[in-house]
Amino acid sequence: MEAVFYVGRRLSIKRKARSHFLNAVLSPGARRLQRTSRELRRKWTGSTHEVSVFLQLDDPYSYLLAHYLPELQAHFEIELTVYLSQARGDEYQPAPEMLSEYAAVDARRLALELGIPFLDRGVAPPVEHRRGLLDELASHARSPDFLEQFLEVLEVYWRGDTEAAARRSDTGKKGAADREIAESQKLQKRLGHYNSAMLYYGGEWYWGVDRLHYLVERLDELGASKEGGSGKLASLRQTMQVSLPVKPPIAAKSLPQLEYFHSIRSPYSYLALNRVYAIADAFGLELKLRPVLPMVMRGMQVPRPKLLYIATDTTREAERLGVPYGKIADPVGAGAERCLAVFQYAESEHKGREFLLNAGTAIWSEAVDVATDKGMRKVTGRTGLFWPDVLAAMASDDWRERTEANRESMMESGSWGVPTMRLGDDVFWGQDRDWLLVRHIEELCDTGDGILV
Repeated sequence: MEAVFYVGRRLSIKRKARSHFLNAVLSPGARRLQRTSRELRRKWTGSTHEVSVFLQLDDPYSYLLAHYLPELQAHFEIELTVYLSQARGDEYQPAPEMLSEYAAVDARRLALELGIPFLDRGVAPPVEHRRGLLDELASHARSPDFLEQFLEVLEVYWRGDTEAAARRSDTGKKGAADREIAESQKLQKRLGHYNSAMLYYGGEWYWGVDRLHYLVERLDELGASKEGGSGKLASLRQTMQVSLPVKPPIAAKSLPQLEYFHSIRSPYSYLALNRVYAIADAFGLELKLRPVLPMVMRGMQVPRPKLLYIATDTTREAERLGVPYGKIADPVGAGAERCLAVFQYAESEHKGREFLLNAGTAIWSEAVDVATDKGMRKVTGRTGLFWPDVLAAMASDDWRERTEANRESMMESGSWGVPTMRLGDDVFWGQDRDWLLVRHIEELCDTGDGILV
């Protein structure tokens, strides 16, 4: 018993320390201070606005991002440096094969909405040609026209142009790509990241076309834009927004239920929750909440660089969505388990929705510790749940089998992480895919005469 108490106490201390660390990182004042100090340093040294981009030849998100780089370079007074890179695997990508398959589908959807021609890797040139293309790119890595060369090679690869790939693959130095990628990974690691399709500016990272608009807004605020419009850059954020119908379309009645896989410890799940409810309400869809255990409680680790990026990214996303965020009490362990148990009880009382929303707000914006009775009582009191019944629910393990079934179902659908939204056979991963889900629902509801309401 003494040993169990010691381990539990140690875990509790670690959890609280992590919460304090995240609260410091997420502080609006801390981010403003960092940005201000970076800009003062840049002005003091007379430096230009330096933007670094890390692209991977066979990464579909790199392919999409690359289409916007010439306009980014043309519209802003920046020094743009492109690096040939490769995403780090191991603990940074807990399910690489599933990610690869999902990325091809997701990027195809994005490309269609953004008006970018796209082919998946199923029609890509053979592996030996891919190696040759990489070596050719590496041989141009220090040249002024590297971006232009990269764009050309990307087009060859993603068009599936085997003939052009064969021609170009004989021009580079063998092994040059390995050396270049190793150097770019070293630089990326020093700057604090691990993924491809990443932009780095002024101490912050921005992923792909999804986060490009944040960089554009920041550069605009700093007065780095040149005269004239920014064309595609200006419309990028608008493209990823949708309006919900005032009344549910008639055709939506025939759609399957919308399933939402949620983790109480995922800030992205919290940010998406209200929006998912709003989408289901607007289209009159049956919404099935399917909570799962947090990734770290499923044996998947979150390395420190990934945690830091998530902290920065979720703060930006919360501001965009207008969701209260930034004072955190990490619910990992007992807090998450108690919430899963109480959710099952709350659902039986037809208050599952209210409980999850209240729990999310308490955990992510008020630093309420749901691992304690005091914290849980605050959440369940707001929800209108009877405390003796809450205690009985938390004493039961009935929720475990159901939660594991949710995880298995999510994995079978091709997703390993949360939030995941599933409509029939179609899966959308991430809080930033709500707009693609809405577009998909709109297509399903379009009878040919427009959406009927």
